[in-house]
Amino acid sequence: MNPLCSRCNLVVYPTEKVNCLDKYWHKGCFSCEVCKMTLNMKNYKGFEKRPYCNAHYPKTNFTCVADTPENLRLKQQSKMQSQVLYREDFEKNKGKGFSVVADTPELQRIKKTQDQISNIKYHEEFEKRKMGGEAPLTPTNPSAGAYQPPAASQNYHYDPIPEPVRQAAAAPPPSSGKRYKAVYDYSAADDDEVSFMDGDVIEDVQQIDEGWMYGRVQRTGQQGMLPANYVEAI
Repeated sequence: MNPLCSRCNLVVYPTEKVNCLDKYWHKGCFSCEVCKMTLNMKNYKGFEKRPYCNAHYPKTNFTCVADTPENLRLKQQSKMQSQVLYREDFEKNKGKGFSVVADTPELQRIKKTQDQISNIKYHEEFEKRKMGGEAPLTPTNPSAGAYQPPAASQNYHYDPIPEPVRQAAAAPPPSSGKRYKAVYDYSAADDDEVSFMDGDVIEDVQQIDEGWMYGRVQRTGQQGMLPANYVEAI
């Protein structure tokens, strides 16, 4: 069955049929909507499925273009991409300068040392308060022994101080005979640490905690603390 012409609504036969803009036209009916100039497949311009010549083609504005489904889809996609990029950039920069720097072995060692110093000061203050609270109960004459308890508390106070320091920073070498090999160069930052070079053998190693060990460098004979992530077991 032959289709109807979109202009005159008459039957369009194959010999005079023009198939364009999803419609069928007679060759004479395929003309500009404004000036009625006959058009062909080379010089027509379609707008809202209607043919126009180049002179009378409707001028599109920004609003019309932005309201097309394709442009609306592109606008939504660009907005989503902008939000994704903003979140990625925010996650990358969040905490920047802290997490990356804190992961370095040197700052981990400093943080560990600060924690140990804080614990020592806490125990020091605790012992000082403890001895300061018990000493006034011992003398029978408060006026005579008012200034003696601080001296006694100081004597008792200085004894436990070296103990946590030796346990945390200068533990005695074990007799287990564990050996490790240095995989990086390391320069001692404190007196209780040892320096070594890549390839050095560390003997009599004792694990102090997850980040630090105690051992003796075979090449130099020095003993002290060393970072655990700078050596590997052999």
